[in-house]
Order: sequence, then structure tokens, then C-alpha cells
Amino acid sequence: MNRSTATIAQTAAKTKKNSYFKSRWNAPLAGYLFISPWLIGFLALTAYPLFLSLYYSFTDYTLMQPMKWIGTRNYERIFTADPKFIQSAKVTFTYVLASVPLKLIAALFVAMILSKAVKGISIYRTAIYFPSLIGGSIGVSLLWRNIFGVDGVFNKLIAVFGFEGKGWITNPDTALGTLILLTVWQFGSTMVIFLAGLKQIPNDLYEASSVDGASKVSQFFKITLPMLSPIIYFNLIMAVIGAFQMFTSAFVITNGGPMNATYVYAMYLYERAFSRYELGYASALAWIMLLAIIAATVLISHTSKYWVFYETDTGGRKRK
Repeated sequence: MNRSTATIAQTAAKTKKNSYFKSRWNAPLAGYLFISPWLIGFLALTAYPLFLSLYYSFTDYTLMQPMKWIGTRNYERIFTADPKFIQSAKVTFTYVLASVPLKLIAALFVAMILSKAVKGISIYRTAIYFPSLIGGSIGVSLLWRNIFGVDGVFNKLIAVFGFEGKGWITNPDTALGTLILLTVWQFGSTMVIFLAGLKQIPNDLYEASSVDGASKVSQFFKITLPMLSPIIYFNLIMAVIGAFQMFTSAFVITNGGPMNATYVYAMYLYERAFSRYELGYASALAWIMLLAIIAATVLISHTSKYWVFYETDTGGRKRK
């Protein structure tokens, strides 16, 4: 190979390399242009406030005084000298542990009923799903307060059967239960996802098990639940995240009372931020809640390999 041939080969290789990098650059650029509206919104409205709140959590920021860096002092106060943090955390964990399983059970039960081929089933599905569209609103919270008040509809209903009613939302023993009941009633969106999952289970599995003499209960535990486990996993994650952030119902119906029985964590965070204007302290509380939600999500995800099954599973343990 003479010198001119070597030069031509080097030039061709360089041109090919430049063309490769140019094409690699053009392709992502087009993609970034398409997602730029979402990307700008995410950076400006989510990422920036998120990291700004992290910075605030290490400061003494009260809106009334200049911001002052205090390191981890906010977190030390929260865990060592803040009884309201302990109280609100207890109420929130109780609410999460009670409301999430009840909501999933109610949603799955109704979804199984609505999966049957019945005349006018679309009307029933719409009627049951409708409360979820307005369930988180202030109007429904006010309605719930009137239903379970001393002179509410529920007390008048049980009086017909000879039972004496009481103030369900003014009694510390029952106030949190009324909020949990409201959350369970808002199972519509969860139910719709379960309903879609039930539709995907092949009827062949039920027919084959019936031929083998399997009962309905056996079919439920050995076919329906394993086949629905990915749907249950998704609904469980979403329900836990939503339950940790519960605010509107407790704020409107009970305002945290009586005797702090419904004083959930989000209410305490709101009080610190917008009543006392302690934004640094409130930011620390918000980050503790975020870490608690992440920990719960990681725990559920870690245990999912023991109870979530996919069609590609071999032996119910390994995923491909």
C-alpha cells in the first residue's frame, strides 16, 4: 500500500466517524425536542422545587427572618423533641395499615361481581366508579361529615333498628375509622384496574380446574389471585403512596381532632408550613415522609418476588 492509498483510507475512516457521531447527535436531539415541553415542566415544577426543599430542610427559614444554615438541627428536633411528629406518624401508619388492605379487598370483591355477564352491567360499573371521580373533593368530605355527625343520616338509619347513635367523627375511638371508611368507599379506580385484570385471565384455566373437581374457593386462591398478583402489586404500591399523603378528608371532616385522633402527618406538615411559616422545618418533615414512602415501596418491591407471578415465571420464583 503506497502513501496516497493510506491517506485515502484515513480520510474515508475519518469521514465515516464524523458521520456516525453526527447521526448519533441528530437522533437524540429530535427526541429531546419532542419531549422538551414535559422536560421543561419537570425540571421547573418538580426537580427544582424538590432539591430546593432539600436545601431548605437544612436551614432555619421562617419567612419572617433571613434564611440561616443550621445543618441537621431540624431533623434532630423532629426525632428527639417533637411529640406531635410521633403522634402524627402513629396516626398515619395506622391509617395506611388499615385503609390500604380494606380498599384492595373491597375493590377486588366488587370487581369480581362486576366481571359477570349481567344485563345492564355497564350502568352498575359507572354507578360504582362515580364516587372515585369526586371522592377526594371537599364536597364529598363535607357530605361525609354530615352523614356521620350526631344528627347525621347514619344515626337516623340505625335508630330505625333501635340502636342509639353517637358522634362518629367527634369520638376519638371512631373518628379515624370514619376516614378509613371514606377511603375504602373510593375504590372505583382500583376496581377498574382489577376488572381489566380479571378479563385477561383465560377461561380455559377455570374450565380445566372444574373438570378436575376444583371448588370456586380453590379456583380463587390457585388461579385468580396468582394471575392477578401483578395487578395487586401495582394497586398496592399506588394505594400505599396515596394513603401516606392523605390530607383533604382529615382537614375538612375532623381538622385533625378529636384529641388528635385523626391528626395525620400531612396535616402536621401543612400546619408547620402555612400556619407557623416554618418552611425549613416543614421541608425536613416533607423529606422524612418521602423517605418513608420510598422505604415502603422498596419493601413491597423486595417481597414481590415471593408472591407476584408472571406468565414467564418458572416455578413461581424466577423472572425472565
